[in-house]
Amino acid sequence: MSQQEIPPWLREQLARLEQLQQNLQAVQVQKQQVEAELGEADRALDELKTAKEEEQIYKYAGNLLIKVTKDAIMKELQEKKEISNTRSLVLGKQETRFKESLKELQTKIDDMLKGRAQSTQTDRSTS
Repeated sequence: MSQQEIPPWLREQLARLEQLQQNLQAVQVQKQQVEAELGEADRALDELKTAKEEEQIYKYAGNLLIKVTKDAIMKELQEKKEISNTRSLVLGKQETRFKESLKELQTKIDDMLKGRAQSTQTDRSTS
């Protein structure tokens, strides 16, 4: 089927399908980034749990390393984890919605094409 043979309604649905696929991919990439941040925060918290109170702890602040207290950085990392967990949950829900929409649209396109193919075969058999 050439570009000119594709009916406008099908072109529109295919463009919508492509947009949904791009949106899904973007959400999946964001979700992976958030999950990586969660992993980093977990590893850092595990390290801090084994650190002694008198040990010096530093954190990055741009291009600098700044000395921080164990309690302060643990609190900061816990907050970061909570925010990342919430973002991951939201992105997971978006991912599910995009997948459902993609499935529905794919089914709709398939049904439309089957209906068109059947009507074309009917037209040929009646001629």
